[in-house]
Amino acid sequence: MSIARLLAAASLAAALAAAPGCARGPAVDASFADAAAAVARARALVPPGSRAKNVIVFVGDGMGISTVTAARIFDGQLRGESGEENHLAFEELPYVALSKTYSTNLQVSESAATMTAMMTGSKTKADVIGLDARAIPSDWTSVAGSRARTLFEEAHARGLATGVVTTTRITHATPAACYAHVPHRDWEDDTQLPEAARAADFPDIARQLVESDTIDVALGGGRAQFLPKTEPDPERPDTTGARADGRNLIAEWRARHPDGAYVWNRSDMIAVDSHATIHLLGLFEPSHMAFEADRGEDKAGEPSLSEMTAKAIDVLDRDPHGFLLMVEGGRIDQAHHLGNAYRALGETVEFANAVRVALLMTDPKDTLIVVTADHSHVLTMAGYPARGNDILGLVVSVDERGERARQPMRDASGLPFTTLSYANGPGYTGASPEQPEGAKHYPHLPTGYRGIHKGRPDLSHIDTTSPDYLQEATVPARNDTHAGEDVPIYAGGPGAEMFHGVQEQNYVYHAIVAALGWSEGPRPPR
Repeated sequence: MSIARLLAAASLAAALAAAPGCARGPAVDASFADAAAAVARARALVPPGSRAKNVIVFVGDGMGISTVTAARIFDGQLRGESGEENHLAFEELPYVALSKTYSTNLQVSESAATMTAMMTGSKTKADVIGLDARAIPSDWTSVAGSRARTLFEEAHARGLATGVVTTTRITHATPAACYAHVPHRDWEDDTQLPEAARAADFPDIARQLVESDTIDVALGGGRAQFLPKTEPDPERPDTTGARADGRNLIAEWRARHPDGAYVWNRSDMIAVDSHATIHLLGLFEPSHMAFEADRGEDKAGEPSLSEMTAKAIDVLDRDPHGFLLMVEGGRIDQAHHLGNAYRALGETVEFANAVRVALLMTDPKDTLIVVTADHSHVLTMAGYPARGNDILGLVVSVDERGERARQPMRDASGLPFTTLSYANGPGYTGASPEQPEGAKHYPHLPTGYRGIHKGRPDLSHIDTTSPDYLQEATVPARNDTHAGEDVPIYAGGPGAEMFHGVQEQNYVYHAIVAALGWSEGPRPPR
């Protein structure tokens, strides 16, 4: 690299560190400086004048490498193929990197801290949202001194349209990190706040979404967080809202946006005139949306993640200044926590479908697409299965001639086993009445991990490909935990060259800032 390029890179590093929105954490968070310097080196490789007008960040919650590999095979096998040679849509993007997901106080972290790193450029403590590492979890008084401006707040201030799409509650940790600042991720509505915070009128996450006006398009679940307990849910009369303060935040949102549209089902969302709508709020379930495998059972009719993504792009793309959109496949994580690989892989396939929709609807000359995960899960794939073996089935290997064996492989005790399993979780053998053999041997047990089964069950006559089957787990746990290995980043479009190598997770923020050219100064307001 020439001296001129080195000087330019150093100058950019300084600009990144000083740029609005680049909230610097305390000295203990050395990853901030590392990420800024790494972006400076990478940005020097981007052709002069290259800048993204639009950015779409896809976050597969809990989508580690093993999940991607298994989902790739699952997707191919759904079409009758062997599966291994398949590619998910985001795997076709030209640039790939790895992201280190630890937080400032956890080796294996969770979604609030990891998404905050990607949205603010500063790693932080577990469970806090939109705050740097100076925050004290659950202490609302620490917010003022640790508030970190988010990528979405910066985009909104610069005149870009903004959108958040998720299959979880719109107030859940990952989407909340785009717009909220709270010392604990559970503060989704006022009933979750400590008494002192309520007395001080500290705004919960749902209030912050409505009152901040940072997000133009918000599509997901979590309707209960916006409705009072005293009123039945107008779309689900058998349920009520969650709020104790009596506020109807949906009505307040409508009053703030008379030109906007509020929807609660698929048909109404599709009917929205994207060219005449600036603001769109869609809350399709009282809590999380259905797993993709179960979505057809919803009588009201939920949109798929792909459909929500398409509608969000349609609305946001009308803004001449460009847009910033985050799309979360949030229930990949939740299916993994249940120890249910079938639904986790189904969610990943639909997540990839949403990426494909975005690729088809945008121009790679002006839209940067970044696909990553906030953390991994303890799903593992093992056992020497033959090529094309059902990814959800028992391991059937090859014989001494290299041909597919006639019988499944056996463990040391002589029993068959599946390709997919979890390092921990509710599928622990005999630990849960939801596990076929566990229900038989321990019918009195509640869901959990009490009770020890003497040896593994015989799976010879168990349908391990069933949507409700829980893969076996090595260590008993009520839910499987996250995993700590690096997660992938895939990228394409202007600035995608910066996504290479092994990077700190907060690098994602700095690379997007550089790709948008924000070091050039603020853009005019809308």
